[in-house]
Parts: sequence; C-alpha cells; structure tokens
Amino acid sequence: MKNVIDIDGHKAVVSFDPEIGLLRGEFLGLNGGADFYAKSVNELSTESRKSLKVFLDICKEENIEPYREFSGR
Repeated sequence: MKNVIDIDGHKAVVSFDPEIGLLRGEFLGLNGGADFYAKSVNELSTESRKSLKVFLDICKEENIEPYREFSGR
C-alpha cells in the first residue's frame, strides 16, 4: 500500500517496508533521490524534513536544479 503525503508543499510517496519494519518515503518531482525512513507516523514528518533539507542544500552547493522538468507526458 502506498500513500501520498504533503510535506511543506512537497509530495512524497510513503509505504511500509515489511523487510525492515519501517515506513519508507520518497519525494516526488525531484531531480534525484531524497528518501527517508521512520518507525512511526509522528517520526515520518521529522525525518522527511531532514531528508529534503539535505537534498536541497546539496543541490544549492553544487548549483544543481533540484526539481525535475516535466515534459508534459
């Protein structure tokens, strides 16, 4: 089962990974991977914000556009 959540205006897909027993999320529409893991729904929000901040900080340092361009397809 997958769910889409909104974290500060950024969409992320969240699912439960039974192999590791954690919730796993991955942001959509980014030019790279920004995923996060949490033991609980409450922890999900904190971990997602940390992951997104690290991703955006690296993009800024490397002068990389963080968001994927959509082709309209």
